[in-house]
Amino acid sequence: MFVYHHKVHYYETDRMGVTHHSNYIRFMEEARIAYLDTVGASYVQIEADGIISPVIRVEGKFVHTTTFDDMLDVEVFVQSMTTFKLKLGYIIRCRGEVVFEGSSLHCFLDKAGTPLPIDDYYPQLRPQRQESAI
Repeated sequence: MFVYHHKVHYYETDRMGVTHHSNYIRFMEEARIAYLDTVGASYVQIEADGIISPVIRVEGKFVHTTTFDDMLDVEVFVQSMTTFKLKLGYIIRCRGEVVFEGSSLHCFLDKAGTPLPIDDYYPQLRPQRQESAI
């Protein structure tokens, strides 16, 4: 299990003092990049290999609000992987309580836009377990 930590900044909140919903996609991206670094598939290396990896879908379910100065624990895991698509799951907790569940779907393309078989390039991304995130 990989967990990324993020402390909610003041500028990430709205006038009600609640973490703005758009920031959860940023938290997912921060955690995803940190996770990929740890498994040897960093974005720097992916791009150096001439591969681009666009996000093709993002889903999220807000469970509880968070506020300024809250410490968030963002669990990232490979939810599924097919030849051409990688789905990552995210569970965000604050003080042990689930506040958000989400997922992001990615494909891998060469610079001409041709889909690449991700499992050939990055077999270390094969899922280790299944989770309930969206």
